[in-house]
Amino acid sequence: MKNTIKIIAVVGLILFTQACSKDDDNKIKVQDHDQNQMMSIMHSMMTKMMAMPMSKDPDDDFAMMMKMHHQGAIDMSSAELKNGDDPKMKEIAQKIIDAQKAEIVQLETFLAVHNPHMMSMEFTDQMMKEMEKSGRQADLQVINGDIDHDFAMLMIGHHHAAIENSRLELIYGHDASMKTMAQKIIDAQQAEIKELQEWLLSDGK
Repeated sequence: MKNTIKIIAVVGLILFTQACSKDDDNKIKVQDHDQNQMMSIMHSMMTKMMAMPMSKDPDDDFAMMMKMHHQGAIDMSSAELKNGDDPKMKEIAQKIIDAQKAEIVQLETFLAVHNPHMMSMEFTDQMMKEMEKSGRQADLQVINGDIDHDFAMLMIGHHHAAIENSRLELIYGHDASMKTMAQKIIDAQQAEIKELQEWLLSDGK
């Protein structure tokens, strides 16, 4: 009888240990934001954008802001190409670099000749609110130190911010080339968000 009780106790302990081990495997892993490579790039970009002098001309400020925002995406994508492992994430990263480098050239060409003249405090206020919201949202993201996962998570938020600011350009902007670019950004980045979400939902496989 005593041996039977001992056997039952040992089996119970083994099953409990296995259950705990499975629970540990299912726990969400989190890395401190200050130690995370992707988050460091995001914070650096946000700091530069928040310090950007505002002309209060919607087209001019949109172009300046988007140039910095695109560079942040390029830096994150370059880190993914260098340190990531997943072929799909590397493919998206290269696509982002190619598209946004080309758009930066267009933005710089526009800024070189554009004379700010259309003032809109409402646009400026809305854009600042969007940048602040984007920063808060990034700080709420669960990141775990896996470069592919963190790239996907943070790039979704990064794209959402670009889409919202592009919508502001469509509402308040006047320059046809900037409005065309804004719509192009919305269309392209909505499609990329879907790709990133699908990858994450498939457990990154």
